[in-house]
Amino acid sequence: MRKNRLSRMLVLAACCSFAGALLHLGCIWFGAAWYRWLGAGEAIARMAAAGEAYPTVITLCIAGILLVWGGYALSGAGVLPRLPLLRIALCAITAFYLLRGLAFAPMQIWFPGRSTAFWWWSSTICFTFGVLHLAGLRQVWSRIQTRDR
Repeated sequence: MRKNRLSRMLVLAACCSFAGALLHLGCIWFGAAWYRWLGAGEAIARMAAAGEAYPTVITLCIAGILLVWGGYALSGAGVLPRLPLLRIALCAITAFYLLRGLAFAPMQIWFPGRSTAFWWWSSTICFTFGVLHLAGLRQVWSRIQTRDR
């Protein structure tokens, strides 16, 4: 029972990554209004409204990454078979989410054109996802300690 309970954190983390992927795919499906609503910035929304490929390509890449990350979380939780480089991938995913969550100020400088509210919300969401991954990773660490192939 303890093993299943401990794996739930990574299942929850996977669901969060999948939800993020779906929101990104929603931008492609529903267009400029969703890009605006999710805070991508007016320039991206205008490109999407004009039918330019750039927003779609970037958004597909982000959604794809989030789907893969969700798959790795499910693998770490024991729901899916063990994926290659599981420990390394889960550590990298966790670090990315945590660092992205903490990088509020630099992100505003590196990617101008988005609102302060967007940066607060997205940073909080990423940090929360990172905490879920970290908690789940700590809970399953001994089970996934076997050597990656």
